[in-house]
Amino acid sequence: MDLVEVLPQLHMFRFPIGQAYLWRDGTDLTLIDAGDIDAAPAIEAAVRGLGLDPDGISRIVVTHGHRDHYGSAQVLADRHGAEILAHRLDAPVIRGEEEIADPALLDWERPLYEHALTVPPAPPTRVDRELADGDEIRFGSGARVVHAPGHTPGSIGIHLPHHGVLFTGDCVAGVGQVMLGVFNIDRPRAVASFRQLAALEPDTVCFGHGDPLTVDAAAVLRASADRDSGLQVEHG
Repeated sequence: MDLVEVLPQLHMFRFPIGQAYLWRDGTDLTLIDAGDIDAAPAIEAAVRGLGLDPDGISRIVVTHGHRDHYGSAQVLADRHGAEILAHRLDAPVIRGEEEIADPALLDWERPLYEHALTVPPAPPTRVDRELADGDEIRFGSGARVVHAPGHTPGSIGIHLPHHGVLFTGDCVAGVGQVMLGVFNIDRPRAVASFRQLAALEPDTVCFGHGDPLTVDAAAVLRASADRDSGLQVEHG
């Protein structure tokens, strides 16, 4: 796992597949996603390497119900007393009460999807607080939940307007170029969610997969959303 500083109060954990983020408000820590089932020791070691105590993890915000994003959430929450938060539409999947729907794969996504399936299955994981669009979460001077369905029904972005930071989950990817995320259950809704997130005009954008966007972020995100919306019209 690689630890990458995005901002002085924001770090990224980069795993073999996907990534998670740590936001710091003094000693109060928030995880945005939690990696797969094997990620907890590396996350804890990285937090300690920053001179912080993992017991400061107060909350784990899960952007959606895919195994590479919540696999270690309950282990970390149980060890450090954190609250687990997720959108109400993906909460039953995260709890193990429902199966996640299969994505509508494009041809070029199929080999990528086969690779993604190598991530170990995630255990049923409790959700302490079910989120909805517009909810506030008490970190980052007032984080806002943005319901961004399409990748999954309960996919969310997390917007920190005071800091100009946006976490997109897997609605948007930054692998090679900024683009619509892959493996979407409902591609047209995902495209609409991409445009909704771009309209927030953030200064820093953190993706579920790919390097964070820190230069001309609002313009790049908007142009990428417009491009992918045009492709959806052409091929939809």
